[in-house]
Amino acid sequence: MTLAPEIAAVVGELDFDPEALHARYLAERDKRLRTDGVDQYVEVTAEFSHYVDDPYVEPGFTRAPVFDHVEFAIIGGGFGGLLMGARLREAGFDRIRVVESAGDFGGTWYWNRYPGAMCDVESYCYLPLLEELGYIPKHKYSFAPEILEHSRAIARHYRLYDDALLQTSITGLEWDETAKRWIVATSRGDRFTARYVAMACGPLSKPKLPGIPGINDFAGRTFHTSRWDYRYTGGDPSGGLTGLSDKRVGIIGTGATAVQCVPHLGQWARELFVFQRTPSSVDVRNNAETDPAWTASLTPGWQRRRQDNFNILVAGGDQDEDLVHDGWTDIFRNVTGTAAKQIAAKLGRRLTGAERAEVMALADYRKMNQVRARVDRLIHDPETAAKLKPWYRQFCKRPCFHDEYLQTFNRPNVHLIDTDGRGVDRLTERGVVANGREHQLDCLIFATGFEVGTSYTRRAGYDIVGRGGLTLSEHWADGLRTLHGLTSHGFPNCFFLGFTQTAITISVPQALNEQANHVAYMVSQARDRGLAVLEPTAKAEEGYVQEVRSLARMGQRFYQECTPGYYNSEGATGNRSGFFSDMYGGGPLRFFELLAEWRDAGDLPGIELSRA
Repeated sequence: MTLAPEIAAVVGELDFDPEALHARYLAERDKRLRTDGVDQYVEVTAEFSHYVDDPYVEPGFTRAPVFDHVEFAIIGGGFGGLLMGARLREAGFDRIRVVESAGDFGGTWYWNRYPGAMCDVESYCYLPLLEELGYIPKHKYSFAPEILEHSRAIARHYRLYDDALLQTSITGLEWDETAKRWIVATSRGDRFTARYVAMACGPLSKPKLPGIPGINDFAGRTFHTSRWDYRYTGGDPSGGLTGLSDKRVGIIGTGATAVQCVPHLGQWARELFVFQRTPSSVDVRNNAETDPAWTASLTPGWQRRRQDNFNILVAGGDQDEDLVHDGWTDIFRNVTGTAAKQIAAKLGRRLTGAERAEVMALADYRKMNQVRARVDRLIHDPETAAKLKPWYRQFCKRPCFHDEYLQTFNRPNVHLIDTDGRGVDRLTERGVVANGREHQLDCLIFATGFEVGTSYTRRAGYDIVGRGGLTLSEHWADGLRTLHGLTSHGFPNCFFLGFTQTAITISVPQALNEQANHVAYMVSQARDRGLAVLEPTAKAEEGYVQEVRSLARMGQRFYQECTPGYYNSEGATGNRSGFFSDMYGGGPLRFFELLAEWRDAGDLPGIELSRA
């Protein structure tokens, strides 16, 4: 990397070699590249199906099947489904039915009850509908039990329990062209119809397992972190895992989940073996209880102002004040476009595209050097510290924040088994083989995350049959095809909430809220005009697809150079089902403006409306 002299003078003297760092990053990536990409993970079906059993409900639940009609069926009871239901209720819709496979509302926060689970975005921004419910979170970063209870409170407040079907999975969804309704079939024998359907399944619901040889051979206790077995470990989400005091415990996976639960495992297990393929970037969390004086100072509209302030800053925009002031806003102030803007201001001119990329890369290198230096400060053993240092750009993986994770590796009973990017070799009846050595275990925990790089219909567990028998898997065979990420041609009155050609945001609930408001606007407009069927035209859909794909090319090189992970489909950046595949590349601010401009037009451009 050779900076122009005028830019080098503004950037200042560097205490590192950018070229050497870049080469190190590429070498670490190459160690981890695999030809099987996301296929290295096993789908939790057949002999693995027990990994998705719900441990939080009493077995033997039964009910009579339902045969009726509702205005709106919402598939999924997480934040997407809750926000969709709330905005529909506010718009005057009455018969709203949420169908959820779990035993209650909450989505990811229903499943993630592992010890130490908490949100990593400030709770005052992250938890939706705080003002509507008159609630203030107890901490700056809320713990999972509070988030789950807030989800239930939303469902109660908006009467979403009234027609809900819990512990129920969708088995079929088909459009009836004659009746202009969706026919919904479920695992409980239900067969009801709905005028509209919103898919709020979410990407963080179906656990995945690594396809390790011998995965069924291990004779000890195993479970996935999203189905934590407290009957075995003892304790609860706050800790107290007394059942592990005489156990040798292994955990596979060192992402955001492991960062939160490893400190508890290290505290309570007789021995803990952490099997690491790639270390996470772990910066300061600095959680704190909510200040009552701050709460008393809040005025109406405070949450939206705070959310907008946060979203603008983490999207590279400018704000006079940083209301949140945490690790996320620090990263974006120093690593994204803000850093380039500061250089441009000093130069008195705009940077070229190449100059901007170089300045941002240097800021990224500096920030990651700080993260690696923190490892050295906190870890006593230099060899262990070296293995815990992340060698990749800041946003190749989701940044983590925690104040106890790294220090856990100073405990004498905690063993970091670093595999130098290869992953573990195999499982045996007695334990895990890594680096050619068997580690005997009593319990093995999979902190391997959720399916986010597989097809939409695989994650949902069923296909959607639209007009004329067209299935969604056929329509999306060559990549997602939508208008604004929310509707598809050939699938009338069907809406998609989540990461389907929409914009990625750090605070996912804020993006879901924007989407829910947009859908509520569309169906309200149809109702107010005496119409009941809406669908994007093929031309409008194609235009949006081309715009999305043009913008998506801008970030492909960055992720091609990243170490494998779910952000880049384990290195297979051509995977059109991947987490960032076909996302709106103009950023969340521009995407939200796009939706607002579309609504302001008033004539629902690109949407065909007709009578039922």
